[in-house]
Amino acid sequence: MEKQLFTNDVILAWLQYFAENTPIDLEQIKMMDVTKKNKNLIPTVESHKAVLAFVEAGDTEIFYHMWNAGLGDCEVWYNEGSDPTGPIKHDDVMFMIDRGINASAGMLVVNPNAVSTYKSGLGDLTVRSNTSKVGDEIRNIIMSKMRIDSEDTVCVIGGEIIAIDAAFRANEGTVIAVEYSHKQRDALEDNIDYFDLRNVKIIDHVDDEHMKDLPVPDVAFLVASASMEQEINCLMALNPHINLVIYTLDFLEAGKLSGLLESHGIKEPEVIQVSVSRLTSKNTFDVEPAPWIVSGRNEKE
Repeated sequence: MEKQLFTNDVILAWLQYFAENTPIDLEQIKMMDVTKKNKNLIPTVESHKAVLAFVEAGDTEIFYHMWNAGLGDCEVWYNEGSDPTGPIKHDDVMFMIDRGINASAGMLVVNPNAVSTYKSGLGDLTVRSNTSKVGDEIRNIIMSKMRIDSEDTVCVIGGEIIAIDAAFRANEGTVIAVEYSHKQRDALEDNIDYFDLRNVKIIDHVDDEHMKDLPVPDVAFLVASASMEQEINCLMALNPHINLVIYTLDFLEAGKLSGLLESHGIKEPEVIQVSVSRLTSKNTFDVEPAPWIVSGRNEKE
């Protein structure tokens, strides 16, 4: 078994240290061990007034990633060593961009602008993409149909932007991103690095071989394609009760999808079309592509 860097005793010692040296109400604190797999610090800081984060030495860009995500005004309380003793310091993230983590220790991140209400992943953050951008309205509807919990395992096939959004929402779970396009994969990796997402696994195909060592998905998003039926067969073999959400711009394909899901025991799948028009400065409307979104799951009896 891998040795745990931050044991219960160590965590309690750091909690006592910050209780004695900061004015923060401990009742507000969310604790997170970032040294463990699949732990994303940024979404946690966004939604909590105070986060006690346990970090490992050698993370050189953690504050740079936080600043990228719009968290430059957050205040960080820390000390210079690996033990919860000695003088305590505090600075805004914007002044710590060039400072990495030089010792495995606890740090307290205070976010006065935290929003604890529901947020659909990225919110207003901008994703750099090599593909056409899915509009925020449509993306939010897709996310609502996926109903992602923080510890879910989410499989996203061909949906680079949705994968990033899901990684924010399942910030203590796992996102399995399947990208067949090298350009989309490169853009996905760029965004993973940019937002310091530690819960995304990228694979090339959905089949038994590629999925065997990964957690079983609870939710899946698919862009309709020629390989879609094989992908659905594989996913439902792993989890017969997986929540499936499928995106297509093809009316005929949308009609077929309902029957395909019913053949897998999903009763009365939901089929909707989403249309968004934007008023321009010339008082005309720009009409965005209107996709069909098909969703459903085989409910447990």
